[in-house]
Amino acid sequence: MQNQIAQYRKQAGLSQQQLADAINVSRKTISTVETSRFTPSVIIALKIAHYFNTSVESLFVLELDD
Repeated sequence: MQNQIAQYRKQAGLSQQQLADAINVSRKTISTVETSRFTPSVIIALKIAHYFNTSVESLFVLELDD
């Protein structure tokens, strides 16, 4: 799964720590989600989408194997 979180975050002028504080997670969580080393829970994905006033589908792209 790929995501656009870093792009949204940078466009908003936020650091990873600022986004983490805003949605009540650790900076490490934001870092590992952005680099696709960690797949976030539905709750974290929804919190990030809500923070950026966008849909989960705009932030995350599921890559399906054919």
